[in-house]
Amino acid sequence: MIRFIFIAISLVFLVTSCSKTVSLQAIDFNESASDVKAIVLAKEVVNASGGAKAWNDTRFLSWNFFGSRKHVWDKQTGDVSIKSLKSPVEIKMNIHDKSGRVWLNNKETMDQDSLNKYLESGYGWWVNDSYWLVLPFKLMDSGVTLQYVGEGKSTSGLASEIVSLQFESTGLTPNNKYHVYIDKSTKLINQWDFYTNSSDPEPRFQLPWTDYKKHGEILLSGNRGKYHLTEIEVGKQLAKELYQ
Repeated sequence: MIRFIFIAISLVFLVTSCSKTVSLQAIDFNESASDVKAIVLAKEVVNASGGAKAWNDTRFLSWNFFGSRKHVWDKQTGDVSIKSLKSPVEIKMNIHDKSGRVWLNNKETMDQDSLNKYLESGYGWWVNDSYWLVLPFKLMDSGVTLQYVGEGKSTSGLASEIVSLQFESTGLTPNNKYHVYIDKSTKLINQWDFYTNSSDPEPRFQLPWTDYKKHGEILLSGNRGKYHLTEIEVGKQLAKELYQ
């Protein structure tokens, strides 16, 4: 099983435009150190995936992370419900201030040490698991530097433009690097390569992004080769599951 990668995700965005495209750009995205062509490609990915307005208008999302955890996320408030599918742990918390409640074996824990431990774990789970789902809308996130790598082909042979994502002193694993493959035809992400350290000559893994489907007004991919994000849902009906 892949060792899950934790990457902090900023939730504050600035809508910008360039070359008739619209993107989601964090206020502290490292634009000055980023490559202009990579920025344009990132904006094209957002638009191909539904656009900035559609993403901003999308409030509730839910998904099953590889059979390990089930998430329900209110993107507007930052409230999230996380249910472990491999241990008797359920967490309801706010990812902005990390406040929340924890249930162990269906019983709410009041022990402060346990509460702190599981809320911290829940935050890390959400950071990691949401990145695997909504990366197309995070390419210009907080602390990210984008560089254009060049043209190439995915492992499945798709003609692609390759962009490098690096993280400067931010997140839970700031030394990570990704190579993101952007399909030259559709402008959708079709693969990512993960490097544990930005200086590593070879990626630790390469995984596809395929089987895009429309959820609400946005496109999301759940296929990562032998790993799958399932039960992907978007919509107001999820509020009952989150707030009941």
